[in-house]
Amino acid sequence: MTGTAPWTTEKPTALLVLADGTVIEGKGIGATGKVQAEVVFNTALTGYEEIMTDPSYLGQIVTFTFPHIGNIGANDEDIEDLTPAARHGAVGVIFKADITDPSSYRAAKHLDAWLKARGIIGLYGIDTRALTAWIRENGAPNAVIAHDPNGVFKLDELKAEAKAWSGLEGLDLAKVASSGQSSRWSEKPWVWNEGYGTLGETETTHHVVALDFGVKRNILRLFAGLGCKVTVMPATASAEEVLAQKPDGIFLSNGPGDPAATGEYAVPVIKDLIKSDIPLFGICLGHQMLGLALGARTEKMHQGHHGANHPVKDHTTGKVEIVSMNHGFAVDSKSLPEGVEETHVSLFDGTNCGLRVTGKPVFSVQHHPEASPGPQDSHYLFRRFINLVREKKGEPALAER
Repeated sequence: MTGTAPWTTEKPTALLVLADGTVIEGKGIGATGKVQAEVVFNTALTGYEEIMTDPSYLGQIVTFTFPHIGNIGANDEDIEDLTPAARHGAVGVIFKADITDPSSYRAAKHLDAWLKARGIIGLYGIDTRALTAWIRENGAPNAVIAHDPNGVFKLDELKAEAKAWSGLEGLDLAKVASSGQSSRWSEKPWVWNEGYGTLGETETTHHVVALDFGVKRNILRLFAGLGCKVTVMPATASAEEVLAQKPDGIFLSNGPGDPAATGEYAVPVIKDLIKSDIPLFGICLGHQMLGLALGARTEKMHQGHHGANHPVKDHTTGKVEIVSMNHGFAVDSKSLPEGVEETHVSLFDGTNCGLRVTGKPVFSVQHHPEASPGPQDSHYLFRRFINLVREKKGEPALAER
């Protein structure tokens, strides 16, 4: 007699537990354990390694809307955090499908092994479209992501932890993401099949001091590619310490967390740097804190902007650019004071994406013109900044392109 095999249900080995008590079951990849964080979605089709190592994602779990993540593996070149040993970036990831074996001549490691090495907890095998739609309607939730290969979870504890987490508002993460020390940067942009070049001391033309709130490598590479000697300084550096470097230009970097919290110690410094009349440029968190220093307000966004396909209009040129974005806070354009002009705006929701100070060599953008990953439409902003430096020194301008 032939019997019928009993119905079996595979035990989940990873959970995403939202603050409202919702439990999403999946299969675990990467590191084991659990972590509290905010869940966001990223719409980029490429560049998953750069996304996961972007320090602006510290304190967040990234849901990838593209279904196939990991199929080109991982390598030591496509990382964005300045101190990879400290592993600053996303704390968790969510994929639709399991990771396939890598198929790229640049692959040095399977993505699952790479996630384990970086301590990133992963979950796959869920409907990422449904989760993305939920976030779009309800906002980025606080949650706990947990991975146990044996599928043993204390569900009540996980629900309590997700509900109890304070979230990103009021949280200063820049001190965590910052390298915490001064250093010299000389690596230039990547060239196909050649890798990264090195800027020689005799090639430098201008000196840029970068305040590191969680800076991405490709920002520094683009400065070096324009011949800039770059000195990276920690988030807590004073205005006196910055000015003692005798910079030709000052850069305020991207980074994670609440700009108002980081601004408690950074805004007074930025105010003094503005008074110095040295050209100043900010990106992402640096843009938000520049806004605070000028008297504007920042606000937490409903779902944030995360992806490499966002349309932004540059009012100074009238052009529309497709840009890379990663932020959950924004400058309230209605709060911009007199003498501060909005230069860029998101064509998705009308939020502020850029500002400049009338009569001063000071400007910033919310998006990521370094495009890692993403389109290179906004690379011209680095030349715009260097042209402010060149103008200050009486040198001819570079062509913006």
